Order: sequence, then structure tokens, then C-alpha cells
Amino acid sequence: MKKNLVLLGMMAVGKTTLGKIVAKKQKLQFIDTDSCIEKKNLMTIEEIFEKKGEKFFRIEEEKEVLQSLQKKNCVIALGGGAFVNKTIRANILKSSISIWLDVNIKTLNSRVRWNQKRPLLNEKNYAEKLKKLYTERKDIYKLANHKIACDKLTKRNIVEKIIALYEKY
Repeated sequence: MKKNLVLLGMMAVGKTTLGKIVAKKQKLQFIDTDSCIEKKNLMTIEEIFEKKGEKFFRIEEEKEVLQSLQKKNCVIALGGGAFVNKTIRANILKSSISIWLDVNIKTLNSRVRWNQKRPLLNEKNYAEKLKKLYTERKDIYKLANHKIACDKLTKRNIVEKIIALYEKY
């Protein structure tokens, strides 16, 4: 029985897209914690932030991630802020293999620009907000077991790297 594989990093780095591919190739279950939260609350993340606030979302996120970590043979894609939560982080580091998917701020900006469903970036100066979030989070993301700098890699290269790291365990 293998440990769960947890993908973390900023919004728009490709955790869900890459996680689905890795799960399929490794014959593992794929869990996107944000999608699970949306299904349980019958609202998008954006609507949850709008109607119930970030604090409510973070409580739901903690419950969802901790539940997901109880399962076996899974690839889990976290929301961008989940690993910042001490309880979530401690559980992941204790029970799973974690990989920080990192891209530079310029790449993030271009990816986020076309996706307006990012509640934390619902501001005119989203580029500044994105930079601030990245700066705040990167020191915490560094605590993951591994880091993959994704900027100059193809999707296929990243998937191969994730699988190679996962297979070491």
C-alpha cells in the first residue's frame, strides 16, 4: 500500500490537471479537495467566499482535506491555501508524499488573468495580490517533501517527474 500523493502550490499551477493524469497512470483515485467542497456545499468556491466568507471556507477545507487523507491510494490536489493550515500541513507531512508544483509569478499572472473564478483575486490589482499571496505562501510550500519547478517543463515532463518522485517511496 502506497502513501497518498498530495499536490500543492498556488492557484493555476495545474494541480488538478496534472493530478488527474498522474492518478490515471498510477491507477490511483483522484481527489480535488476544492471540487469536493463545492459538491458538499452546492456552491462554487467563489460563491462560498461571497456568501459565507473565507473563514467558513477554510473550516470546510480542513474537514475535507483531513477526510481525504484518511483514504488510501489517492492523488490529492489541494486548494492553493490549504497547506498554509498547520493542522492540514502536519497531517500531510506525517501521512503522505507532498510535492510543491511551483511556477514563477509571471506565469501565474498569465494563467490567472483568463480565469476570473479566483475569489482571493477578485480585485482590480489582482497581480499585486497574487504576488503578495505567493510571497506569503512560498516559505510554507517549501516544507513539502519535494518541489518541481514547472516553468520550463511540458505537462508530460511534469507528470514524469511527479511519478518518479512518488515511485521512490
